[in-house]
Amino acid sequence: MPVNLHAPSQGDLRAVRGVRLGIAEANIRKAQRKDLLVMQLAPGSRVAGVFTQNQFCAAPVVVCKEHLAAKNEIRALVVNTGNANAGTGEEGMRRARETCRKVAELLDCDAKQILPFSTGVIMEPLPIERIVAGLPTCVDNLEEDNWLNAAQAIMTTDIVAKGVSRTARIGGKEITITGIAKGSGMIHPNMATMLGYIATDAAVSQQALSAMICHAVNRSFNCITVDGDTSTNDALILIATGQADNAEIADEKSADYAALRDAVTEVAMLLAQAIVRDGEGATKFMTLDIQGGRDEAECRKIGYAIAHSPLIKTAFFASDPNLGRILAAIGYAGVDSLDVNRIKLYLGDVLVAENGGRAPSYQESDGQRVMKEAEITVRVELGRGAAQATVWTCDLSYDYVKINADYRT
Repeated sequence: MPVNLHAPSQGDLRAVRGVRLGIAEANIRKAQRKDLLVMQLAPGSRVAGVFTQNQFCAAPVVVCKEHLAAKNEIRALVVNTGNANAGTGEEGMRRARETCRKVAELLDCDAKQILPFSTGVIMEPLPIERIVAGLPTCVDNLEEDNWLNAAQAIMTTDIVAKGVSRTARIGGKEITITGIAKGSGMIHPNMATMLGYIATDAAVSQQALSAMICHAVNRSFNCITVDGDTSTNDALILIATGQADNAEIADEKSADYAALRDAVTEVAMLLAQAIVRDGEGATKFMTLDIQGGRDEAECRKIGYAIAHSPLIKTAFFASDPNLGRILAAIGYAGVDSLDVNRIKLYLGDVLVAENGGRAPSYQESDGQRVMKEAEITVRVELGRGAAQATVWTCDLSYDYVKINADYRT
């Protein structure tokens, strides 16, 4: 079960003026489940996105990038689960574009104003006929207050839907921010199979929106890992509809920009953490706090070295304080000229290692006590600077193997 994570209720997710959502059961891979979503955006909405760095990126990712790069006014997003439309060659591209054309016909706009997204099994043909058949149902039930259904419609191996809303007071206006995400396995950003959609009714310039999404993603979705696999389909989209009637936020140094940026980042961070809490087979949620580095990059290297180690992740699953594995990961992280004698390792409130070895005060029973908790903090003090980075991850259990061994069946 997810680690201290519960699905949002209908009342938890606030409608965002200028965004309408509709879902359908299109039977893309499994019958009787929500698996197709259309998000219609009000005219004048602005959209920014960040995408997977995987070179084998999916057809819909290529199409999304093209449509955003052309600076089209985006009028809708379409998301299907059950099939990733990745590793599908030119035919996959044709089907992604055909999806855009069919949505555009229903919404009376241009195909280049549609952003397509897919998630699911890689290297299988996208069942375009099922998507086309399901799209009219999505359009028929477009509603502003449909975020919970939307969160459910984008799930794959997720156990619970993931959604967060926040409000902020900006320029004398109440601003709403609502986001949904999916992801459970194949999670390791550079952009992590994860999809995320965050919308606000604030008025924001395109340049400010692009800066905002970069700030948010680097403090959220680019700080998580479940299994170290970067997906072919990852995408995070930030939408600003401008329906709140605030003065447009364009100055990235303004107080209004900072307030909205911080609220968007909070939503992104909670969604990212929810993905880890719902990691495939997860029983522990771990915060890796790396402090005292020369720069943030080296702190992240060490955080990810710890987070990716199957030896460390399985030890946490078993509550086995075999913590020398963490020292080994710090050592092979690729950070030059580390002075291991200056490093301190803490597990929760317990000092485990210092001066190049086991701390004299450390008792294994103390380590085991901390490791039995569902939420655990690992703190590493490098003693070489003022930089810091945080990475969130989970343990690796028997169920992770079962889920992925049986994923297509």
